[in-house]
Amino acid sequence: MKTMSARDAKTRFGELMDAMQREPVLLTKNNRPVGIVISIEDAADTLIPEMFMEKEPGYDEWFQAKVGNTLKNIQSGKTKTSEHNQVMERVWQRFFEKNKQVSA
Repeated sequence: MKTMSARDAKTRFGELMDAMQREPVLLTKNNRPVGIVISIEDAADTLIPEMFMEKEPGYDEWFQAKVGNTLKNIQSGKTKTSEHNQVMERVWQRFFEKNKQVSA
């Protein structure tokens, strides 16, 4: 990860923009980390966009209820959990299967 002082980021903004397209850039002030600048493509792979999305009224309540019900189902044994790698393997498999259907 590239590191750049806040002063350098200000005076060499173009360079900052180029660098953050390649990798996250850590910004420092007085030699202390104060922020990270990432590209929109990198941000799309995180929860950051969700933080800025407008949510429909009642979304938070719906989401909390959904998570609460899922946790109850796990605790009662109605729902099984899977290892992360297994879930990701199934997700990618479905993704590739769906894309084959769309391409055909």
